[in-house]
Amino acid sequence: MAEQTGRSLPSMEAKLNELVHRLKDAEAANLVSVILYGSAARGDFHPDHSDLNVLCVMKSLAIEELGRVAQVVRWWVVEQKQPSPLFFTPEELLQSADVFSIELKDMQDSRRILFGADPIADLHLPMNLHRIQVEHELRTVLLNIRNAYFRSHGNAQELNVVLRESFSSVLTLLRHTIIAFGENPPAAPRDIIERAAALTGSDAAAFGQALRLREHGEAHMEIVKVYGAYLAALESAVRALDKHLPKAEWQRTRHAHS
Repeated sequence: MAEQTGRSLPSMEAKLNELVHRLKDAEAANLVSVILYGSAARGDFHPDHSDLNVLCVMKSLAIEELGRVAQVVRWWVVEQKQPSPLFFTPEELLQSADVFSIELKDMQDSRRILFGADPIADLHLPMNLHRIQVEHELRTVLLNIRNAYFRSHGNAQELNVVLRESFSSVLTLLRHTIIAFGENPPAAPRDIIERAAALTGSDAAAFGQALRLREHGEAHMEIVKVYGAYLAALESAVRALDKHLPKAEWQRTRHAHS
């Protein structure tokens, strides 16, 4: 494993350096910051199933500026097979802390400045709204996985793919569930699963099977059973989070109007 990680790092660094170089060439006067976040910044990047997540902060995001950077984004997405960078102005970052608290919390906890200033460090994140966003995202994932079962019923290979591809998002949300319960989450995926399961009463083994699928492409049980246990574990996590801490912002609004 150490040898594999050692081989992947130069490739990762070369991609990031080239991205910054191309962004600077396209938008030198308009570019404020380029920031790496996510697994590569946390130190748990895996070349087989991790992405290079990048935030670009620009003074202006007018259509002309988007046009100047379009070729760079296309190169990053199409040729490098990476997700499109997130583009914000400094003002948008400040205004988005209440609705993108999961993403910005991840950036505050683990980020690497590839170019320019650091606009993330001093952002104020409303953690009561973070808790609501975590529940919203968990419910959305749950609905999507249920709907995917209707489309893929009877097709074990497709069900396998749904579980494998969904688990990166679920792992992020389990980590943020721990944060919503007022704790600092552990770093290792299996430790995240165990702690989130303990806090929510969900089935750690069900999440562990999905993690095994993501990492090794196989599970220990028949896929429909794995899928069903995964859905049930997500339902338990959602129920626990819904009961944890009252939705104070909604209560204050209601009292204010009563």
